[in-house]
Amino acid sequence: MKIAFFDTKPYDIRSFDSANKEYGFQITYFESRMTRDNVSLTKGYDAVCVFVNDTIDSVIVDRLVENDVKFIALRCAGYNNVDLSAVYQKIHVVRVPAYSPYAVAEYASALMLTLNRKMHKAYNRTRESNFSINGLVGFDMHAKTAGIIGFGRIGRILAKILKGYGMRVLVHDQYPDPAAAETYGIIYTGLEELYRESDIVSLHCPLTKETHHLINKSSIELMKPGVMIINTGRGHLIDTKALIGGLKTGRIGSAGLDVYEEESDYFFEDLSMTNIDDDVLARLLTFNNVLITSHQAFFTSEALSNIAETTLENIRQFESGSALENEICYQCDEKSCRKEKLGRCF
Repeated sequence: MKIAFFDTKPYDIRSFDSANKEYGFQITYFESRMTRDNVSLTKGYDAVCVFVNDTIDSVIVDRLVENDVKFIALRCAGYNNVDLSAVYQKIHVVRVPAYSPYAVAEYASALMLTLNRKMHKAYNRTRESNFSINGLVGFDMHAKTAGIIGFGRIGRILAKILKGYGMRVLVHDQYPDPAAAETYGIIYTGLEELYRESDIVSLHCPLTKETHHLINKSSIELMKPGVMIINTGRGHLIDTKALIGGLKTGRIGSAGLDVYEEESDYFFEDLSMTNIDDDVLARLLTFNNVLITSHQAFFTSEALSNIAETTLENIRQFESGSALENEICYQCDEKSCRKEKLGRCF
C-alpha cells in the first residue's frame, strides 16, 4: 500500500520508519500540510496520513475521491479537523484514540507546578545572574482543590497525580462512572460547582459542539479569584478573548496553554524570524502569568512510538479487510458512537 504522509517533521519520519519495518508500506513524506493547493500530490496513493492541523474539508475530500484515495489515517486522537459529513460513505477515516495518556497528564501537572512556583521566571532570572526570589512566591498544592473536566484516560491519570499532592479533586464528565469515584478518590460534580470551588481547572474533554468555548466570560465569572486554568486538550475549548479579559481583571491568576484556538498557522513551526500577525496570540504572550507551549504535551518517545504503531496497524487492518477498530463513527456529534459498548463516546 502506498501512503502519502503530510505535515511531517523529522521526529515523525524517525518513529514511522522504525515502526514500518514490521509492515513494509511504501511511505512518502511531505513536509507541507495538506491543503486545497497541494491535494493533487495524493494522486497515485492508496491512503493519506494527516495530523491535527491538516484540514479535511469537503473540497479536499472530493479531490481525494477523484484521486482514488480510499483511506485517511489521522495520527492523532482529535478529529474536529475532518468534515465527517463529507467523508461519509466515501472514505474510511481512522484515528489514534490513545497514545501514552501519561505523557499528557504529566505535562498538565508540569504546567501547574511551573506556573505555581514560577520556575520559568526563576530560570530566566538565574540565566542573567539574578538570584533574587522576590515575586516568585507560590502556594502549597496540598489541600487545594483541582477541577478536572473530562475523566477519560488522561483525566484519570492526572487525578492520581494530583491526589498524590494531597489535593481534593472534583471531576465533571458527561458519563460519570460511580466506581471510578471510589477508585480514584474523586468527587463528580456539576460544572458550576467545579468552577466555584476549584483553585486549578484542567481541561481534558474532547472538542464537540457542547464543549466549544466551554471556558467563556460567564464561566470565568463563576471561578475563584486567582484561579489557574490549564488546557492540554483542544484550543477551542477556551474563548481566548474571554480568557484575556479574565487575566486583565485578575479573576484568572495564571494560565498554562499547550493549545490555542488559531494555532494551525503557528504551532510546530519556527517563526522566530517573523512577526506574529495574530493580535490575540501576541497579546497572550505579553502576560507574565501565562505559559504557552506549542502543542507538545503528547511529545514523548513512548507516545510517538504508540502513534506510529497504532496508525500503521489501522492501515494494515484496512488493507487486509479486517474490522477497523479505530474508525471514526459518523454519529459522534450525537454521542452515540461507542457509548453502548464502552459507556462513553470517546
